Amino acid sequence: MLRRVVLIALPWLIVIGIWYAIAYSGLINPALVPTPDRVAWRFWDLMTHARLPVDILMSTQRVVIGVALGILAAVPVGFVLGWYRNVRTFIDPLMNFFRALPPIALIPLVIVYFGIGELAKVVVLFYASFFAGVIVMYEGIAQISPIYVRVSRTLGASDAEIFRKVIVPLTVPHLLTALRVALGVAWATLVASELIAAQQGLGALIQNASSFFQLDIIYVGIICIGLIALAMDLILRAVARRLVAWQERIA
Repeated sequence: MLRRVVLIALPWLIVIGIWYAIAYSGLINPALVPTPDRVAWRFWDLMTHARLPVDILMSTQRVVIGVALGILAAVPVGFVLGWYRNVRTFIDPLMNFFRALPPIALIPLVIVYFGIGELAKVVVLFYASFFAGVIVMYEGIAQISPIYVRVSRTLGASDAEIFRKVIVPLTVPHLLTALRVALGVAWATLVASELIAAQQGLGALIQNASSFFQLDIIYVGIICIGLIALAMDLILRAVARRLVAWQERIA
């Protein structure tokens, strides 16, 4: 247990140590690198006397809604692309074309078609999550060995039973991976989505702070995004360990 705690804590301590070293080295103007204790104090001040809790809630809500809708759409599309080779051959170039487009490049069109309200922000996150989820899903499903289906048919299983008892369990690990990837992409896209006239949210907090050169607040916003994304990923990994415990894994 002690070894595990050390292994988890040590990278963070190293990062903080490097951060302090850079701040006090004199190589960079101290005004450009707020120290960790200054950032921690600013975080506490924003949490207790400002709107940071509301910003965290709004950003998390947008990401959750965007990812949930994106994955709900990505799962059936990814399944069809992964299971039917001809469909995959037909759609794959188009899918990769749209996947390569950065969501921030679409913001002017999103504003034109969806306005500047919450819907526009969710649409940007949905776009990023959908294509990330589709790629993971269809790549994973395409790699499922046909031998499972053939063996099931040999044992007398119907198509419905094969889908329910063979395909779905084999798809669950890919679904969870798609969800993890989509969450990561959505958090990475959050600041871009909140460029659309957002008054609340961590992206808006960072944008407003940059206008007034408040570097410590920018650091607070960035760290909050990273920590929330990390917490969500850890939760998904714990869920995945329970749902796919039957899989053999390398320790």
